[in-house]
Amino acid sequence: MKVSARNLIPATIKQITQGAVNSEVVMEIAPGVELVSIITKHSVENLGLKEGSKVKAMVKASSVMVVTD
Repeated sequence: MKVSARNLIPATIKQITQGAVNSEVVMEIAPGVELVSIITKHSVENLGLKEGSKVKAMVKASSVMVVTD
């Protein structure tokens, strides 16, 4: 598969919480660093996602803000 997004982050699925329609997918992208995505329950099933699966998180945003204290 080829995609135009440059932000592909290798990750391991740490936890999947199934809801009636959507599921919360927690991915570990580095030791102690998590990224969370909400996707449809159908997508979880269609992709065959399970805890421990190796995936890539694809981030596509029109803007990214930088914030300091």
